[in-house]
Amino acid sequence: MFSLIQAAGWPVWFLIAASIAAVALIVERSLSLRRDRVLPPRLLDEVLSMHRNHQITPEMIQRLEASSPIGRVFASGLRQERAPREVMKEAMEESGRAVAHQIERYLPALGTIASVAPLLGLFGTVVGMIEIFGAQAPTGTNPQQLAHGISVALYNTAFGLIVAVPALIAHRHFRSRVDSYLVEMEQQSLRLIDTIRLAPASAQTAAPADPIPAAALAGAAGAEPAPRAAATRARTGAARGTTTRGVRQ
Repeated sequence: MFSLIQAAGWPVWFLIAASIAAVALIVERSLSLRRDRVLPPRLLDEVLSMHRNHQITPEMIQRLEASSPIGRVFASGLRQERAPREVMKEAMEESGRAVAHQIERYLPALGTIASVAPLLGLFGTVVGMIEIFGAQAPTGTNPQQLAHGISVALYNTAFGLIVAVPALIAHRHFRSRVDSYLVEMEQQSLRLIDTIRLAPASAQTAAPADPIPAAALAGAAGAEPAPRAAATRARTGAARGTTTRGVRQ
């Protein structure tokens, strides 16, 4: 391996550094963009179930926000649960833009490596060509310097392509995966908004009981019920009439 690097000359070290960076980014993005980390299965159903059971609390929203990128979007919408639909949707869109920036992290760097690696290989090729022309002298050609120049030119061209092709494939793959995640996040967010807005209110006002009779209200206030009061008034009137007739006689 060391002899190969020595044959490729000093320009190959740039390509080695680029290859190490590309491998590190590919591994990191492969782990970070797993579906179960970005879009956990059945997370939306669990959130809707807890909403139906009135289990949405500030502590639950904080745990949901820290669980995954789409959980962060759901949490921003649940915080605006009682706001109008447009306010809730705008809050989730703002959170979605931040999440999109988060999951697209390092993809520009990987694309840059895929674009720059062939140029680094071309740079090594130019260096090798310079050594080839330097091998020509008035006294003759230096075979050793000529062979080294050719090896530098060819090795750097090959290494540049070896680094660029996998980096470009990985960049396109991760870009496609991120785009599909964002589309699915948008669909699930709209489903969450529509379900919450169409769900019945969490607290319904209790239906009033049968009207309380006026007689009961009168009795509660210390007055006699209406029938009893009428009978009392009748007996009082009769007694007064009897007394009046007795006096007249």
